[in-house]
Amino acid sequence: MPNLFRLLCACTAGQSEHSIDSKMAKARLVYLLTLLSTHCYFSVLAVVLRTDNNSPWTDEFDRIELSCLIDSISTNNPRIEWKKIKAEGPSYVYFNKKVSGDLENRAVIREPATLVITNATRLDTAKYRCEVTAADDLKSFDEIVIDLVVRVKPVVPKCNVPKSVPFGKSAELSCLEDEGFPKSQYQWFKNKEEIPDDPKSSMKFFNSSYTLNSETGILKFTSVRKEDAGEYHCRAKNDAGYAECAPQKMEVYDIDVVGIVLGVVVVVVVLICISAGICCAYKRGYFASQKQAGNNYKVPAKGDGVDYVRTEDEGDFRHKSSFVI
Repeated sequence: MPNLFRLLCACTAGQSEHSIDSKMAKARLVYLLTLLSTHCYFSVLAVVLRTDNNSPWTDEFDRIELSCLIDSISTNNPRIEWKKIKAEGPSYVYFNKKVSGDLENRAVIREPATLVITNATRLDTAKYRCEVTAADDLKSFDEIVIDLVVRVKPVVPKCNVPKSVPFGKSAELSCLEDEGFPKSQYQWFKNKEEIPDDPKSSMKFFNSSYTLNSETGILKFTSVRKEDAGEYHCRAKNDAGYAECAPQKMEVYDIDVVGIVLGVVVVVVVLICISAGICCAYKRGYFASQKQAGNNYKVPAKGDGVDYVRTEDEGDFRHKSSFVI
């Protein structure tokens, strides 16, 4: 609209400066006035929406307004709707002059079309669409989309710190928290002093060989030193706040190489002695089967049909029965 006024002024100024034909000047003036009136007419007969903030945020359980302001409208009683847009599709939040869905008891409409959530939860994080339909306007429909983020404070993270680590070996400390939104970032502390991401940036940790991933919460030592012993705890934080786990102590001990070698030698000697004893026992027959004591009797073979009976007077046998030929 300002451009039309500037053009109108330019045309009139040009008319006086260059003595343009009066008829042409009048024709241009009428044309510009027509454009101006037409623009104003359509502006009045069009529904136009705007918002004060299309990316609002709030902390969980706080109040938040999703502003939907009507800049231009002619219809006295327009239809106003709010929809929640998620991956599975849109769902009604405000329809037929009534709040519905999971916001039924937690939201109200403030005239003309602003949605006020009185108790926001993490499930309210989504895109919301305000739609206004004005039947009496030439441009009868307009909409705006608002992206709401509900921030959730982290809970106490789960921390895993090894109790003891051999000198010169690797060690991994982990920290995990999955309730906070946006996703938590992690910090590690040793003896209540924050461990920097880069050990070379601090004189206290300059000689340490570790890597710290603030995204995953993993603190990994590639070669543990005596100076790395101490109490460690982790902090999970985001824009809504932070939470910490309790300190846990990590000890670093030396490996007793001499003791290990002596222990192996003792075990080998003991095994050799046991083996030698078993061999001697076998040679001396301690593991051989014992022979049955007393006389061994053989079962006489079955006779050939003749029964020999020893008599009291004779030292030989006599026939008990005769053969039948």
